[in-house]
Amino acid sequence: MQVSPQDYQNVPIDIQPGKLLDWLVDRRHCNVRWQSQVLAVREKIEAAMGDMPENEEIKQLLGGAYLHYFHCLRIVEILRGTEASTKNLFGRYSSQRMKDWQEIVSLYEKENTYLAELASLLVRSISYELPLLRKQIARCQQAQQDLARREEECQLRAAELRERFFASCKQYGIAGDNVRQELLALVKELPSLLSEVGAGAGALAEAIELYQACVEFVCESSAEPVVPLLRHVGKRGNTTVYEWRTGLQPRRVERPELEEVPEPLKEDTIDWGDFTLEPTRAEDGANGGAQGEGIDWGITLEPGPQQDDGIDWGDGESEEVQITVLEAGTEVPEGVACGADALTLLENTETRSQFIDELMELELFLSQRLVEMEEEADIVAVSQFQLAPAVLQGQTSARVGSLLATTRALLGQLCARSMQHLFMILASPRYVERVSELLRQKLKQAELLLAKGEATRRQRQEALAEQGALEPKLHRLLERTKELQKLIEADVSKRYGGRPVNLMGVSL
Repeated sequence: MQVSPQDYQNVPIDIQPGKLLDWLVDRRHCNVRWQSQVLAVREKIEAAMGDMPENEEIKQLLGGAYLHYFHCLRIVEILRGTEASTKNLFGRYSSQRMKDWQEIVSLYEKENTYLAELASLLVRSISYELPLLRKQIARCQQAQQDLARREEECQLRAAELRERFFASCKQYGIAGDNVRQELLALVKELPSLLSEVGAGAGALAEAIELYQACVEFVCESSAEPVVPLLRHVGKRGNTTVYEWRTGLQPRRVERPELEEVPEPLKEDTIDWGDFTLEPTRAEDGANGGAQGEGIDWGITLEPGPQQDDGIDWGDGESEEVQITVLEAGTEVPEGVACGADALTLLENTETRSQFIDELMELELFLSQRLVEMEEEADIVAVSQFQLAPAVLQGQTSARVGSLLATTRALLGQLCARSMQHLFMILASPRYVERVSELLRQKLKQAELLLAKGEATRRQRQEALAEQGALEPKLHRLLERTKELQKLIEADVSKRYGGRPVNLMGVSL
């Protein structure tokens, strides 16, 4: 099928951008040594840029990224207006500026060097500069996402640690503003709390009597009093161990002094004292004492009035020496509670454990009794308690349930987590420092995470700023690449009689 000249004129010329330079050289539009010719042109441009007229458009052209052939053509057009006064009768310019830029344009047009340079700029933009900028922007966007996620994780983790801190403070029964002082203040309130527990034990008298009656009925004998310590506390309250042990109220109570742990000193507040490095020498005496070490111990080797061993036992004739022999176990005066005996029953570890054991024993009895009373179909159980005392038969399941609830409430109050911590502080004051340090560590970790989150936020802002600086560069490079594409397609089209030219695969 023959193609008419008109149809042939409309057949497009498709060129791959990566093969554009080879295409121009193969068809002899450009010389294979175009790079050396471009270097010579660039040297001329650098020299000519040193002497330019004051013109705003020329400033914009010179301030661009790269001057190419079409920029030089525009500069020549501008110079024709600014250098018009230097034109002679023959239509030539005597201005050196005009001559320099005309020479640059001429060198560009020689062997179509400008076309090879434009093709090189286009290939470099498409193959290297545009992908690099896009990759940098994508990296900034990915970094922002990662940093935002890390920042959120730091904030959530810090909030979790703070919640754990306040939850721990709630377990201890403090607000958490000053852990150490608040814990010590709670210890001071412990005696009143224990007194309330002791007073609450008075409500268990009916339950204790019920337990006692049941034990005597089942054993068919007058058994020993059950839960003696619980009974004692219910009647007399949280007394001293001395009163529980002897049955008498002490005339004087000498409580042991609690060990007070001072607050840890900072490194710059430690007082090392004022001491002298030079040793003190003792004067040489006639007795020659302590000459070797230079320390005066105040000991005299001269014999005193007694000639035997130098020890003054006193004058036995003028003063009698009275020696009192104390019997074993009578070192403490009678009626004085000191040491462990001066503590209350619920402060002392041994008696408090016994008190809790007896409470649990009473709770177990009441719960078992309630189960038996609710099982009305158990004929054996009903017949077993037909001969029981009135105190057993007169009880209802509702009343026993109420007594059981009171017992469990008192047991829960005494075995609460906050109360256990107070007992540990009471037993070891240094426990306050350990607890304070553990709680401070949680807050310190939360603060570190918040600082890390703040640093991450700054990095995210830096990545955002970097992206903001790269996007205008990408926009300018895209505009320049599109301009180069149009210029090359138009120039090649002129060489082939206006046939359309398409640079294939240019994705902008």
